[in-house]
Amino acid sequence: MRPVILSLLLVCSTCVGCLSDNSDSEGITLIVHFEDANGTIIESYIDGNLDSTTGVTIRFDFSNTASGHQLVAFGVDISNDGTNLAIHPDEGSIIDVEFTEHGIHDLVAYAEDERGYRVHLPIVIRMDLRMDWTDTDTYNPSPLIIDPIPLNEGTSAASIFIDSTVENPNLIENIGGGRDVEITWRLVDQQEDACQNRNEVVSEGETVRWQTIHFNTFEVHELRIDYNEGQDLIDVYQTVTIQYPQLESIPYPEI
Repeated sequence: MRPVILSLLLVCSTCVGCLSDNSDSEGITLIVHFEDANGTIIESYIDGNLDSTTGVTIRFDFSNTASGHQLVAFGVDISNDGTNLAIHPDEGSIIDVEFTEHGIHDLVAYAEDERGYRVHLPIVIRMDLRMDWTDTDTYNPSPLIIDPIPLNEGTSAASIFIDSTVENPNLIENIGGGRDVEITWRLVDQQEDACQNRNEVVSEGETVRWQTIHFNTFEVHELRIDYNEGQDLIDVYQTVTIQYPQLESIPYPEI
């Protein structure tokens, strides 16, 4: 899904930082305020199915941009996919951009005057991805597919962080009566090779946890939990985070 304009407001944002081209090219001084240049998109999965996606919205405020000529447009170009978001200054000075895809996003903010002159300002936005996964009351946990490849075909992710917990609940609450369960975590690549694995025994009423980091972000992987032996149903709670290098622009404090 491409970034979209959520709202165009005639108000001045209370942003903590700004970027400026620090020039007066063709009579335009372009100043763009924004609070953040990075965020984390969250995907929530229940019993192996995607339940919701929560994107990240970044607000770009052009209200301090000045020109010796009539301004006719403020805009943000999303260079990775060719999207152009624009607004006439008479209608507002703020553009909200929602990101629903992880990756390093190259943006270009601009202002244009009545003569057709434009001043541009490159901005880099970093969006990580966090997958929250729940799979309960199961003998056969669903595999968690990890696709670290950005859809914009830009900079590759830096790492994949995995935090997985398996619980063997009491068979009868406050009484017990269940048995141990033997499991194996496996991080499997597209060649069906296990890049990482770990064996554990989960006693009744107990949990086991596996935390690891993986640096092959150039292909799709599956995080699998093999139920090797036992008779009790288990619950699985996992968080997988795809992290990108910190290449984003730094908002500068307004002077």
